[in-house]
Amino acid sequence: MIMHRSDQALAIHALKSAAPYIRMYKGKTFVVKAGGGVFGEAQATRLLIEQIALLHHFGVRVVLVHGGGPQLTELGAALGVPARMVDGRRITDEKSIELIAMVLNGLINTRVLGICRALNIEAVGVSGVDAGLVRAHRRPPVRGSAGGELIDFGFVGDIDAVDGTVLRKLLDNGLMPVVSPLSADESGTLLNINADTVAAAIGASLQAEKLILCTGAPGILASVDDPRSLVSYTDLAGLKRLRDEGRIADGMLPKALAIENAIRGGVRRVHVVSYRSPEGILGEVFTNEGTGTLVVADVNALTPAEQLSAP
Repeated sequence: MIMHRSDQALAIHALKSAAPYIRMYKGKTFVVKAGGGVFGEAQATRLLIEQIALLHHFGVRVVLVHGGGPQLTELGAALGVPARMVDGRRITDEKSIELIAMVLNGLINTRVLGICRALNIEAVGVSGVDAGLVRAHRRPPVRGSAGGELIDFGFVGDIDAVDGTVLRKLLDNGLMPVVSPLSADESGTLLNINADTVAAAIGASLQAEKLILCTGAPGILASVDDPRSLVSYTDLAGLKRLRDEGRIADGMLPKALAIENAIRGGVRRVHVVSYRSPEGILGEVFTNEGTGTLVVADVNALTPAEQLSAP
């Protein structure tokens, strides 16, 4: 590759602009959650991990939580175990939980670790089962959002508590945890938990500076069908309003709940960015303009300058 002087000047300018943020976030904890959609595209996966690698090398303590929904659906269809979703959450029977363990703890977690090795990140794969990281119970049957039929989600868990001790030990030793959201109850029965939910709970347990949710969309959209309707920043009241107006639906419902739980649990800022963008995370964290959606507890607490930039 040949770099011209103009390119060098742009690179130096970018580094200077990012320097204040690098100093600000060095030593801070970020929880990054990547949905399974990114792992179906080899190039997109590598671009995402490359951004996380830079955070790691800049001294940010990164915990990566991954999903695997599309891979589970694809493998389940091939094996005659079709997926059933209700309110954006997967109903998990006995056969499905076996597939989930195979896909999340095996295929995806190991694939991510392989890319981390290539990028010189010392990463360690863990799941919610390991060292009691995520303590959960099986969800009892509930009624759907429309108040209709009673739904048994099967081997789906609701979180009782998160013990971040194992993650802190890894982070304190310069290692990056790569977390599968699979968990278990006190009897050792495996439970499927939404990855956004796990990421939010981990963020609250670690009192993370940021929770970054990487999705196929550019961020939270005021109109689901219009990518130009990106909401640059909002707060919990604004998030509730979008949900009440039906602008947040299906797979975004668990994300909205996770965002709310993370902020109420002590995470300072939540970002929703696109995993399709080669600079989705870095542009959101290290530039004034950002690339996705920022969610805070109350936008009135932001300064006028922050409301213009909101990194």
